[in-house]
Amino acid sequence: MAKFIMVGCDLHDKTMLLKIAEGRGKALKRSYQNNPSGRKAMTAALKKRASAAGGAKIIFAYEASGLGFGLYDELAEAGIKCYVLAPTKIAKSVKSRRSKTDEKDADAILDILRAHVLAGNELPTVWVPDPQTRDDREVVRARLDAAQKLTGLKSQIRMLLKRNGISKPSGMGKGWTNGYRVWLRVLLGDGSPLRCGARAGLGSLLRQLEFIEEEIALLDREVVALSKTPRYLRAARMMNCLKGVGVLTAMVFLTEMGDMSRFSNRRQVGAYLGLAPSIHESGESDDRKGHITHHGNARVRKVLCQATWSRVRTDSNEKAVYERIAAKNPKHKKIAVVAAMRRLAIRLWHIGLKAQSRDVPFWEDAKPAVV
Repeated sequence: MAKFIMVGCDLHDKTMLLKIAEGRGKALKRSYQNNPSGRKAMTAALKKRASAAGGAKIIFAYEASGLGFGLYDELAEAGIKCYVLAPTKIAKSVKSRRSKTDEKDADAILDILRAHVLAGNELPTVWVPDPQTRDDREVVRARLDAAQKLTGLKSQIRMLLKRNGISKPSGMGKGWTNGYRVWLRVLLGDGSPLRCGARAGLGSLLRQLEFIEEEIALLDREVVALSKTPRYLRAARMMNCLKGVGVLTAMVFLTEMGDMSRFSNRRQVGAYLGLAPSIHESGESDDRKGHITHHGNARVRKVLCQATWSRVRTDSNEKAVYERIAAKNPKHKKIAVVAAMRRLAIRLWHIGLKAQSRDVPFWEDAKPAVV
């Protein structure tokens, strides 16, 4: 029977607490610094232990976090099998939440790993994207973050005016029109109804607004350039043929979803994006569906929602389906929106799967991509 050395790691910014066990044996506790020298020492110690155990196979596991997949990459390069676990898929009791320590967390990870290796239990892992996908995500996520900051700044400006009893003049429309922006600049002048402190605050917010808008324009160019690389060109152009789907939506979907072939069917796609209904079945109460789970990638859900509303406004078929579902329960129109988001996600998945499975660099008949 093959020998296994299993390692459950509680990973932090500066430290790594390990629980190490060989087979069903008692777990040993070890601690290392989470820095290059500390990780190198940990890898050497594990390999030495495996060699002493007659060439045992090392299997390592830790929870996904904001630290990314650097540890995974280093262990894989060293020839150590590593799993990154999804914290949201690990069942935790109320008692465990109230009595939490690093050692207990490492023990829990080790127990899950042991159950997988020795008993064949399913391991709640996350998909680890390749380094290029991770790098591509950075610019797309920066673009989304900039848009969120822009929305926050606009809200701050509206609240500043509201606090000071200033109302927008009629005839300027509902959005941030050129006339509205000129009026905001007028409020910074000497004849403004705003007092000195409020004018200074408004001026700061407007300068930040202009800077963020310039950043968004720059990041838009970066996203478009990324969409034209051989890795994404064909899929992005095909997706852009759908009404309401621009380059940003396509690139968010492609970079966040990654390898489309890891999903076997549409149910898995819907569940991964958190667009599947929650379920509660117990005893005689069965088939009880609730709100969507909201699990998975919130960035993709956000762009899907924006694209869906655009499709409802511009696509007659999509509008007819939306209205048919909404008519069943006018008080819960969100159900129709979620259904449209799920349909769009599945269409994009099919397009991405087709594009990634062919050698043709892009769809020749696709129209040019636009933001």
